Amino acid sequence: MFTDRADAGRQLAELLAEHGVAPDVVLAVPRGGLPVGRAVADALGAPLDIVAARKIGAPSNPELAVGAVASDGTRWLNEGLLDRLGVDETYVERETEREHGNAREKIERYRGDRVPPDLAGRTVLVVDDGIATGATTTACIRQVRGAGGERVVLGVPVAPPDTVERLLREADEVLAVETPPHFGAVGQFYRRFDQVSDEDAAAYLR
Repeated sequence: MFTDRADAGRQLAELLAEHGVAPDVVLAVPRGGLPVGRAVADALGAPLDIVAARKIGAPSNPELAVGAVASDGTRWLNEGLLDRLGVDETYVERETEREHGNAREKIERYRGDRVPPDLAGRTVLVVDDGIATGATTTACIRQVRGAGGERVVLGVPVAPPDTVERLLREADEVLAVETPPHFGAVGQFYRRFDQVSDEDAAAYLR
């Protein structure tokens, strides 16, 4: 149980340091990943920026991710689930375009006029406050790969073991402070899991 996201970030930073992770840049997933990312970036002496993706929800259940799309348009689709649900391509393309716009708008809102970091040939650490299914995380990692990241490490306070195993196919290394087998939601592992406002999220980047 983490006290809050700052505490989770400190514990994650200790784990990363123990494993010798020395990132050139830390990319936090807004909004909840920014307090964690700030603590990690400060502890490891790396600059902090953001990476964002949005879930593509199923037609009859928006909470069920059939895919995800990052702010640069990088997309991941759960082809098996799409086939099982019989989701047509028109729906997928429409939702991809809509969520791509939402992800891009989020990046622009938090980054402002600052130039995005050059990831080519660098070790990039992607950080969030926790992961459940890993859909948006997969899209984020693929975006970093597409931007030329040489080594991509994913660090989170908490994630279920099967998600960690699946994300190891995407990232070079995945490190989680806790990997509980009985996993309901990220917030259940925090004593305080308040919503992070846009103002607070932007402040972490400053």
